[in-house]
Amino acid sequence: MAEMYATARPFSIRRQLRRAASLLTGAGACALLSACISEPFQDAKVNPDSPIAADVARIAHENTAYPTFASIPAVPKDVRPVKQYGQAAKTIEQARIDLEQKTAPESWSLTNTDAFAAKAQREAGQEAAPQPNGDTAAFATTQRKRATAPPPPPPR
Repeated sequence: MAEMYATARPFSIRRQLRRAASLLTGAGACALLSACISEPFQDAKVNPDSPIAADVARIAHENTAYPTFASIPAVPKDVRPVKQYGQAAKTIEQARIDLEQKTAPESWSLTNTDAFAAKAQREAGQEAAPQPNGDTAAFATTQRKRATAPPPPPPR
């Protein structure tokens, strides 16, 4: 029965090894990043034959005023709160959902089109209503008789 219970020693050693490995990894990362702290352009030289060499030297050694924290502008007062942007976005999203539901393919049909056309003609008035001009076949026959074929191309 005593053989079933293993000691916790191997588990604690693994935990210590993990801790040591993470500390070494962190120290290595810090060492690598410390190389980035120096300013690489401090001792950079400008080619004296360059046409801008004099300007570079003058501008590099010029005392300039750097901005301070006091120069940061105040928060504008005429801007709506952040929460209202989210509410406006939610309203627009709901309008999109409503429009999609109202115009979905299953929300309309093409039934009762004759009644719809008759109502539209009544509303449009007499000038928009089609004028009856007799039999369609008779109209087509007269148009065929009036039609003439183009002349044949001249011989070459």
